[in-house]
Amino acid sequence: MPKGGTSQGWRKGAGAAIAALFILAAWQAAIVAFRPPPYLLPSPGAVARVLVRDAGQLVFHAWTTLGEMLLGLGVGAAAGIAIALVLTRFPAIERFAMPAIVTTQTLPVFAIAPLIVIWFGFGIGSKIAMAALIIFFPVASAFHDGLKSTDASWLDLARGWGASPAQTLLKVRIPAALPSLSSGLKIAATLAPIGAIVGEWAGASGGLGYVMLQANARVQTDLVFACLFILALSAFMLRYAVSALCDRLVFWRAHEV
Repeated sequence: MPKGGTSQGWRKGAGAAIAALFILAAWQAAIVAFRPPPYLLPSPGAVARVLVRDAGQLVFHAWTTLGEMLLGLGVGAAAGIAIALVLTRFPAIERFAMPAIVTTQTLPVFAIAPLIVIWFGFGIGSKIAMAALIIFFPVASAFHDGLKSTDASWLDLARGWGASPAQTLLKVRIPAALPSLSSGLKIAATLAPIGAIVGEWAGASGGLGYVMLQANARVQTDLVFACLFILALSAFMLRYAVSALCDRLVFWRAHEV
């Protein structure tokens, strides 16, 4: 990665650390000022003790959720890219397919989750399917818009050189749409945890969502906050990794996306 990209990454990391410290300070100040019962709002210290005490269990379940997030992101991104390419290559299909694609995003995820569990079972398949269902749309939408927005002069040049529609798509439209695809993937990385956790809430035997449900039933609010902390950290790391890969993919626009 160029030196500018590295320094930009450090600035983003420093900004995230400062934001986290501010949240912790505000949280502790609220505890001191209002003294809420621990079952309503545990202190940062109580959450830290749970993280240390249950580290083994939490790491095990975190790996489960992270695996679901990664697989869901991969499946959802691949589906979104494929859909965008098909709609661009065959514009006639768009009139019929786009309403169905949009409909999948208008239905509440909590209403769909039980059906996904029935269709794919209580194993990892339903969590991957749930995450992919949420992820594929921003990828498909962003990539499709990028493919359709290719500079007209580039398309005219490709036609002038006798390029076929498939060659134009492969050598002109796709490279021009990579910045849009990058933006869609970054959004998808942020949504991946939502799909995995909702899938676990609908039915699972492991994962951070499963632990949160069990802790909530026992009013173990400190454990719920510990799971939220790990989930937020995992989501941030996934977003950072995807952002770094996308910036390498479109290095000429990394400072703009």
